[in-house]
Amino acid sequence: MKQYHPPTGKFGAGLGLGAVTGWVLAQQAWVLGKLLSIDVHQTLAAPPHRIRTGLAYQQVEETQTLIRTHTIQDGIERIVYTPRRRRFQTPILMQHGMWHGAWCWRLWQQVFAEWGWETMAFSLPGHAGSPVQRPLAACTLDYYLSFLKAEVERLPCKPVLMGHSMGGALVQWYLKYVGDDLPAAVLVAPWTSHSMFADNLLRLLRLDPLCLPLMMLSRDAWPIVRNPYRAARALISPHALYSPQELFARLGRESVLVLYQHNPPFWSPPDNLTTPMLWLAGEADAVIGEAGQRRSAQHYRADYVVVEQAGHNLMMEPNYRATALTIHNWLVQQGIEQAL
Repeated sequence: MKQYHPPTGKFGAGLGLGAVTGWVLAQQAWVLGKLLSIDVHQTLAAPPHRIRTGLAYQQVEETQTLIRTHTIQDGIERIVYTPRRRRFQTPILMQHGMWHGAWCWRLWQQVFAEWGWETMAFSLPGHAGSPVQRPLAACTLDYYLSFLKAEVERLPCKPVLMGHSMGGALVQWYLKYVGDDLPAAVLVAPWTSHSMFADNLLRLLRLDPLCLPLMMLSRDAWPIVRNPYRAARALISPHALYSPQELFARLGRESVLVLYQHNPPFWSPPDNLTTPMLWLAGEADAVIGEAGQRRSAQHYRADYVVVEQAGHNLMMEPNYRATALTIHNWLVQQGIEQAL
């Protein structure tokens, strides 16, 4: 009987490379097939929540100026800051981005409460305190949008919708697919209007050449923030209020499908929106270029502000309070309804 000898040398390397290439191609075929099969309106017509556990967690903290309520109910984590002296009738609903959760808005929620705003931040399923409701690898923007739509519908009146990064993309999707009828929209270092890949793929590869092949192999966007060093390079400036270790400890996994989906042919931006919009870009944003954000703001006819020396996570930078004040003053200029 002949003894089997495994392939060695160039032949073995070629087999290995062929197997990896085949796997990557199969993954990309699955991604494209998945995204081409999506009907956004059908997704939105279905109830988004699968978990019906009631109130699983509640914590209430009170100070002289505000009440902070932290809950996990029916699978969704919510953090609400209610000022003792409410100045504005219209609430602010905050939508986080990739890997983050409701926790990322803490500093802004505190200062907005000081100025009389009620703010509500929630975590999408599988993020922060919200348990997984479908495998993260299968999560898409339309799926996340169904939860954002449900949060808006829970409120007694239409909110100011604020979104960071992917959350800013979800605000754009909301205005296109749900309703262009909000008091105002604030986009914080959001994904660009027409195509994330066209505007930012080369920028991302220069930042980290390994992240794209790792994402293609895993269908997971985690490689972009896979360690404290990579997370900090992508998301914050060297002077941020979170250390790389503190930030990394709070981040979670994310579907790579969402990055694919905010590109043609799966997405095109709406035209002639009527909702007043403020677009904030970080001068030192490592992942989303300022030029693409400026063009995007022009497409939406949004008011555009570049925040000096700020990384992607504007709400974690040393000038977070000044940036929040810019938003507050802009909202006041829009004539947001004041409390009785």
